Amino acid sequence: MKKTLLALAFVGALMVSCKEKTEEKMDEAADAAATEMTQTVDTAAAAMETKVDSAAAKVEGAAEAGAAKVEEAAKEVKEAVKK
Repeated sequence: MKKTLLALAFVGALMVSCKEKTEEKMDEAADAAATEMTQTVDTAAAAMETKVDSAAAKVEGAAEAGAAKVEEAAKEVKEAVKK
């Protein structure tokens, strides 16, 4: 009987010990996953910001070119009206 109780106590202690290690591993895995997700989101945000800045610069250049064409056409019309 004594041996059975000692064996059960040993098995119980072993299970508790393994449970703590498993919980630690799970916590580490969750932290690693959170860090990786944060890095992925930061990388995606940086890439998106670069694309938005590039698109904004292109739109600004196109607006300036369009304004120049409108001014040129207005000058031509004004000269045509004077003649």
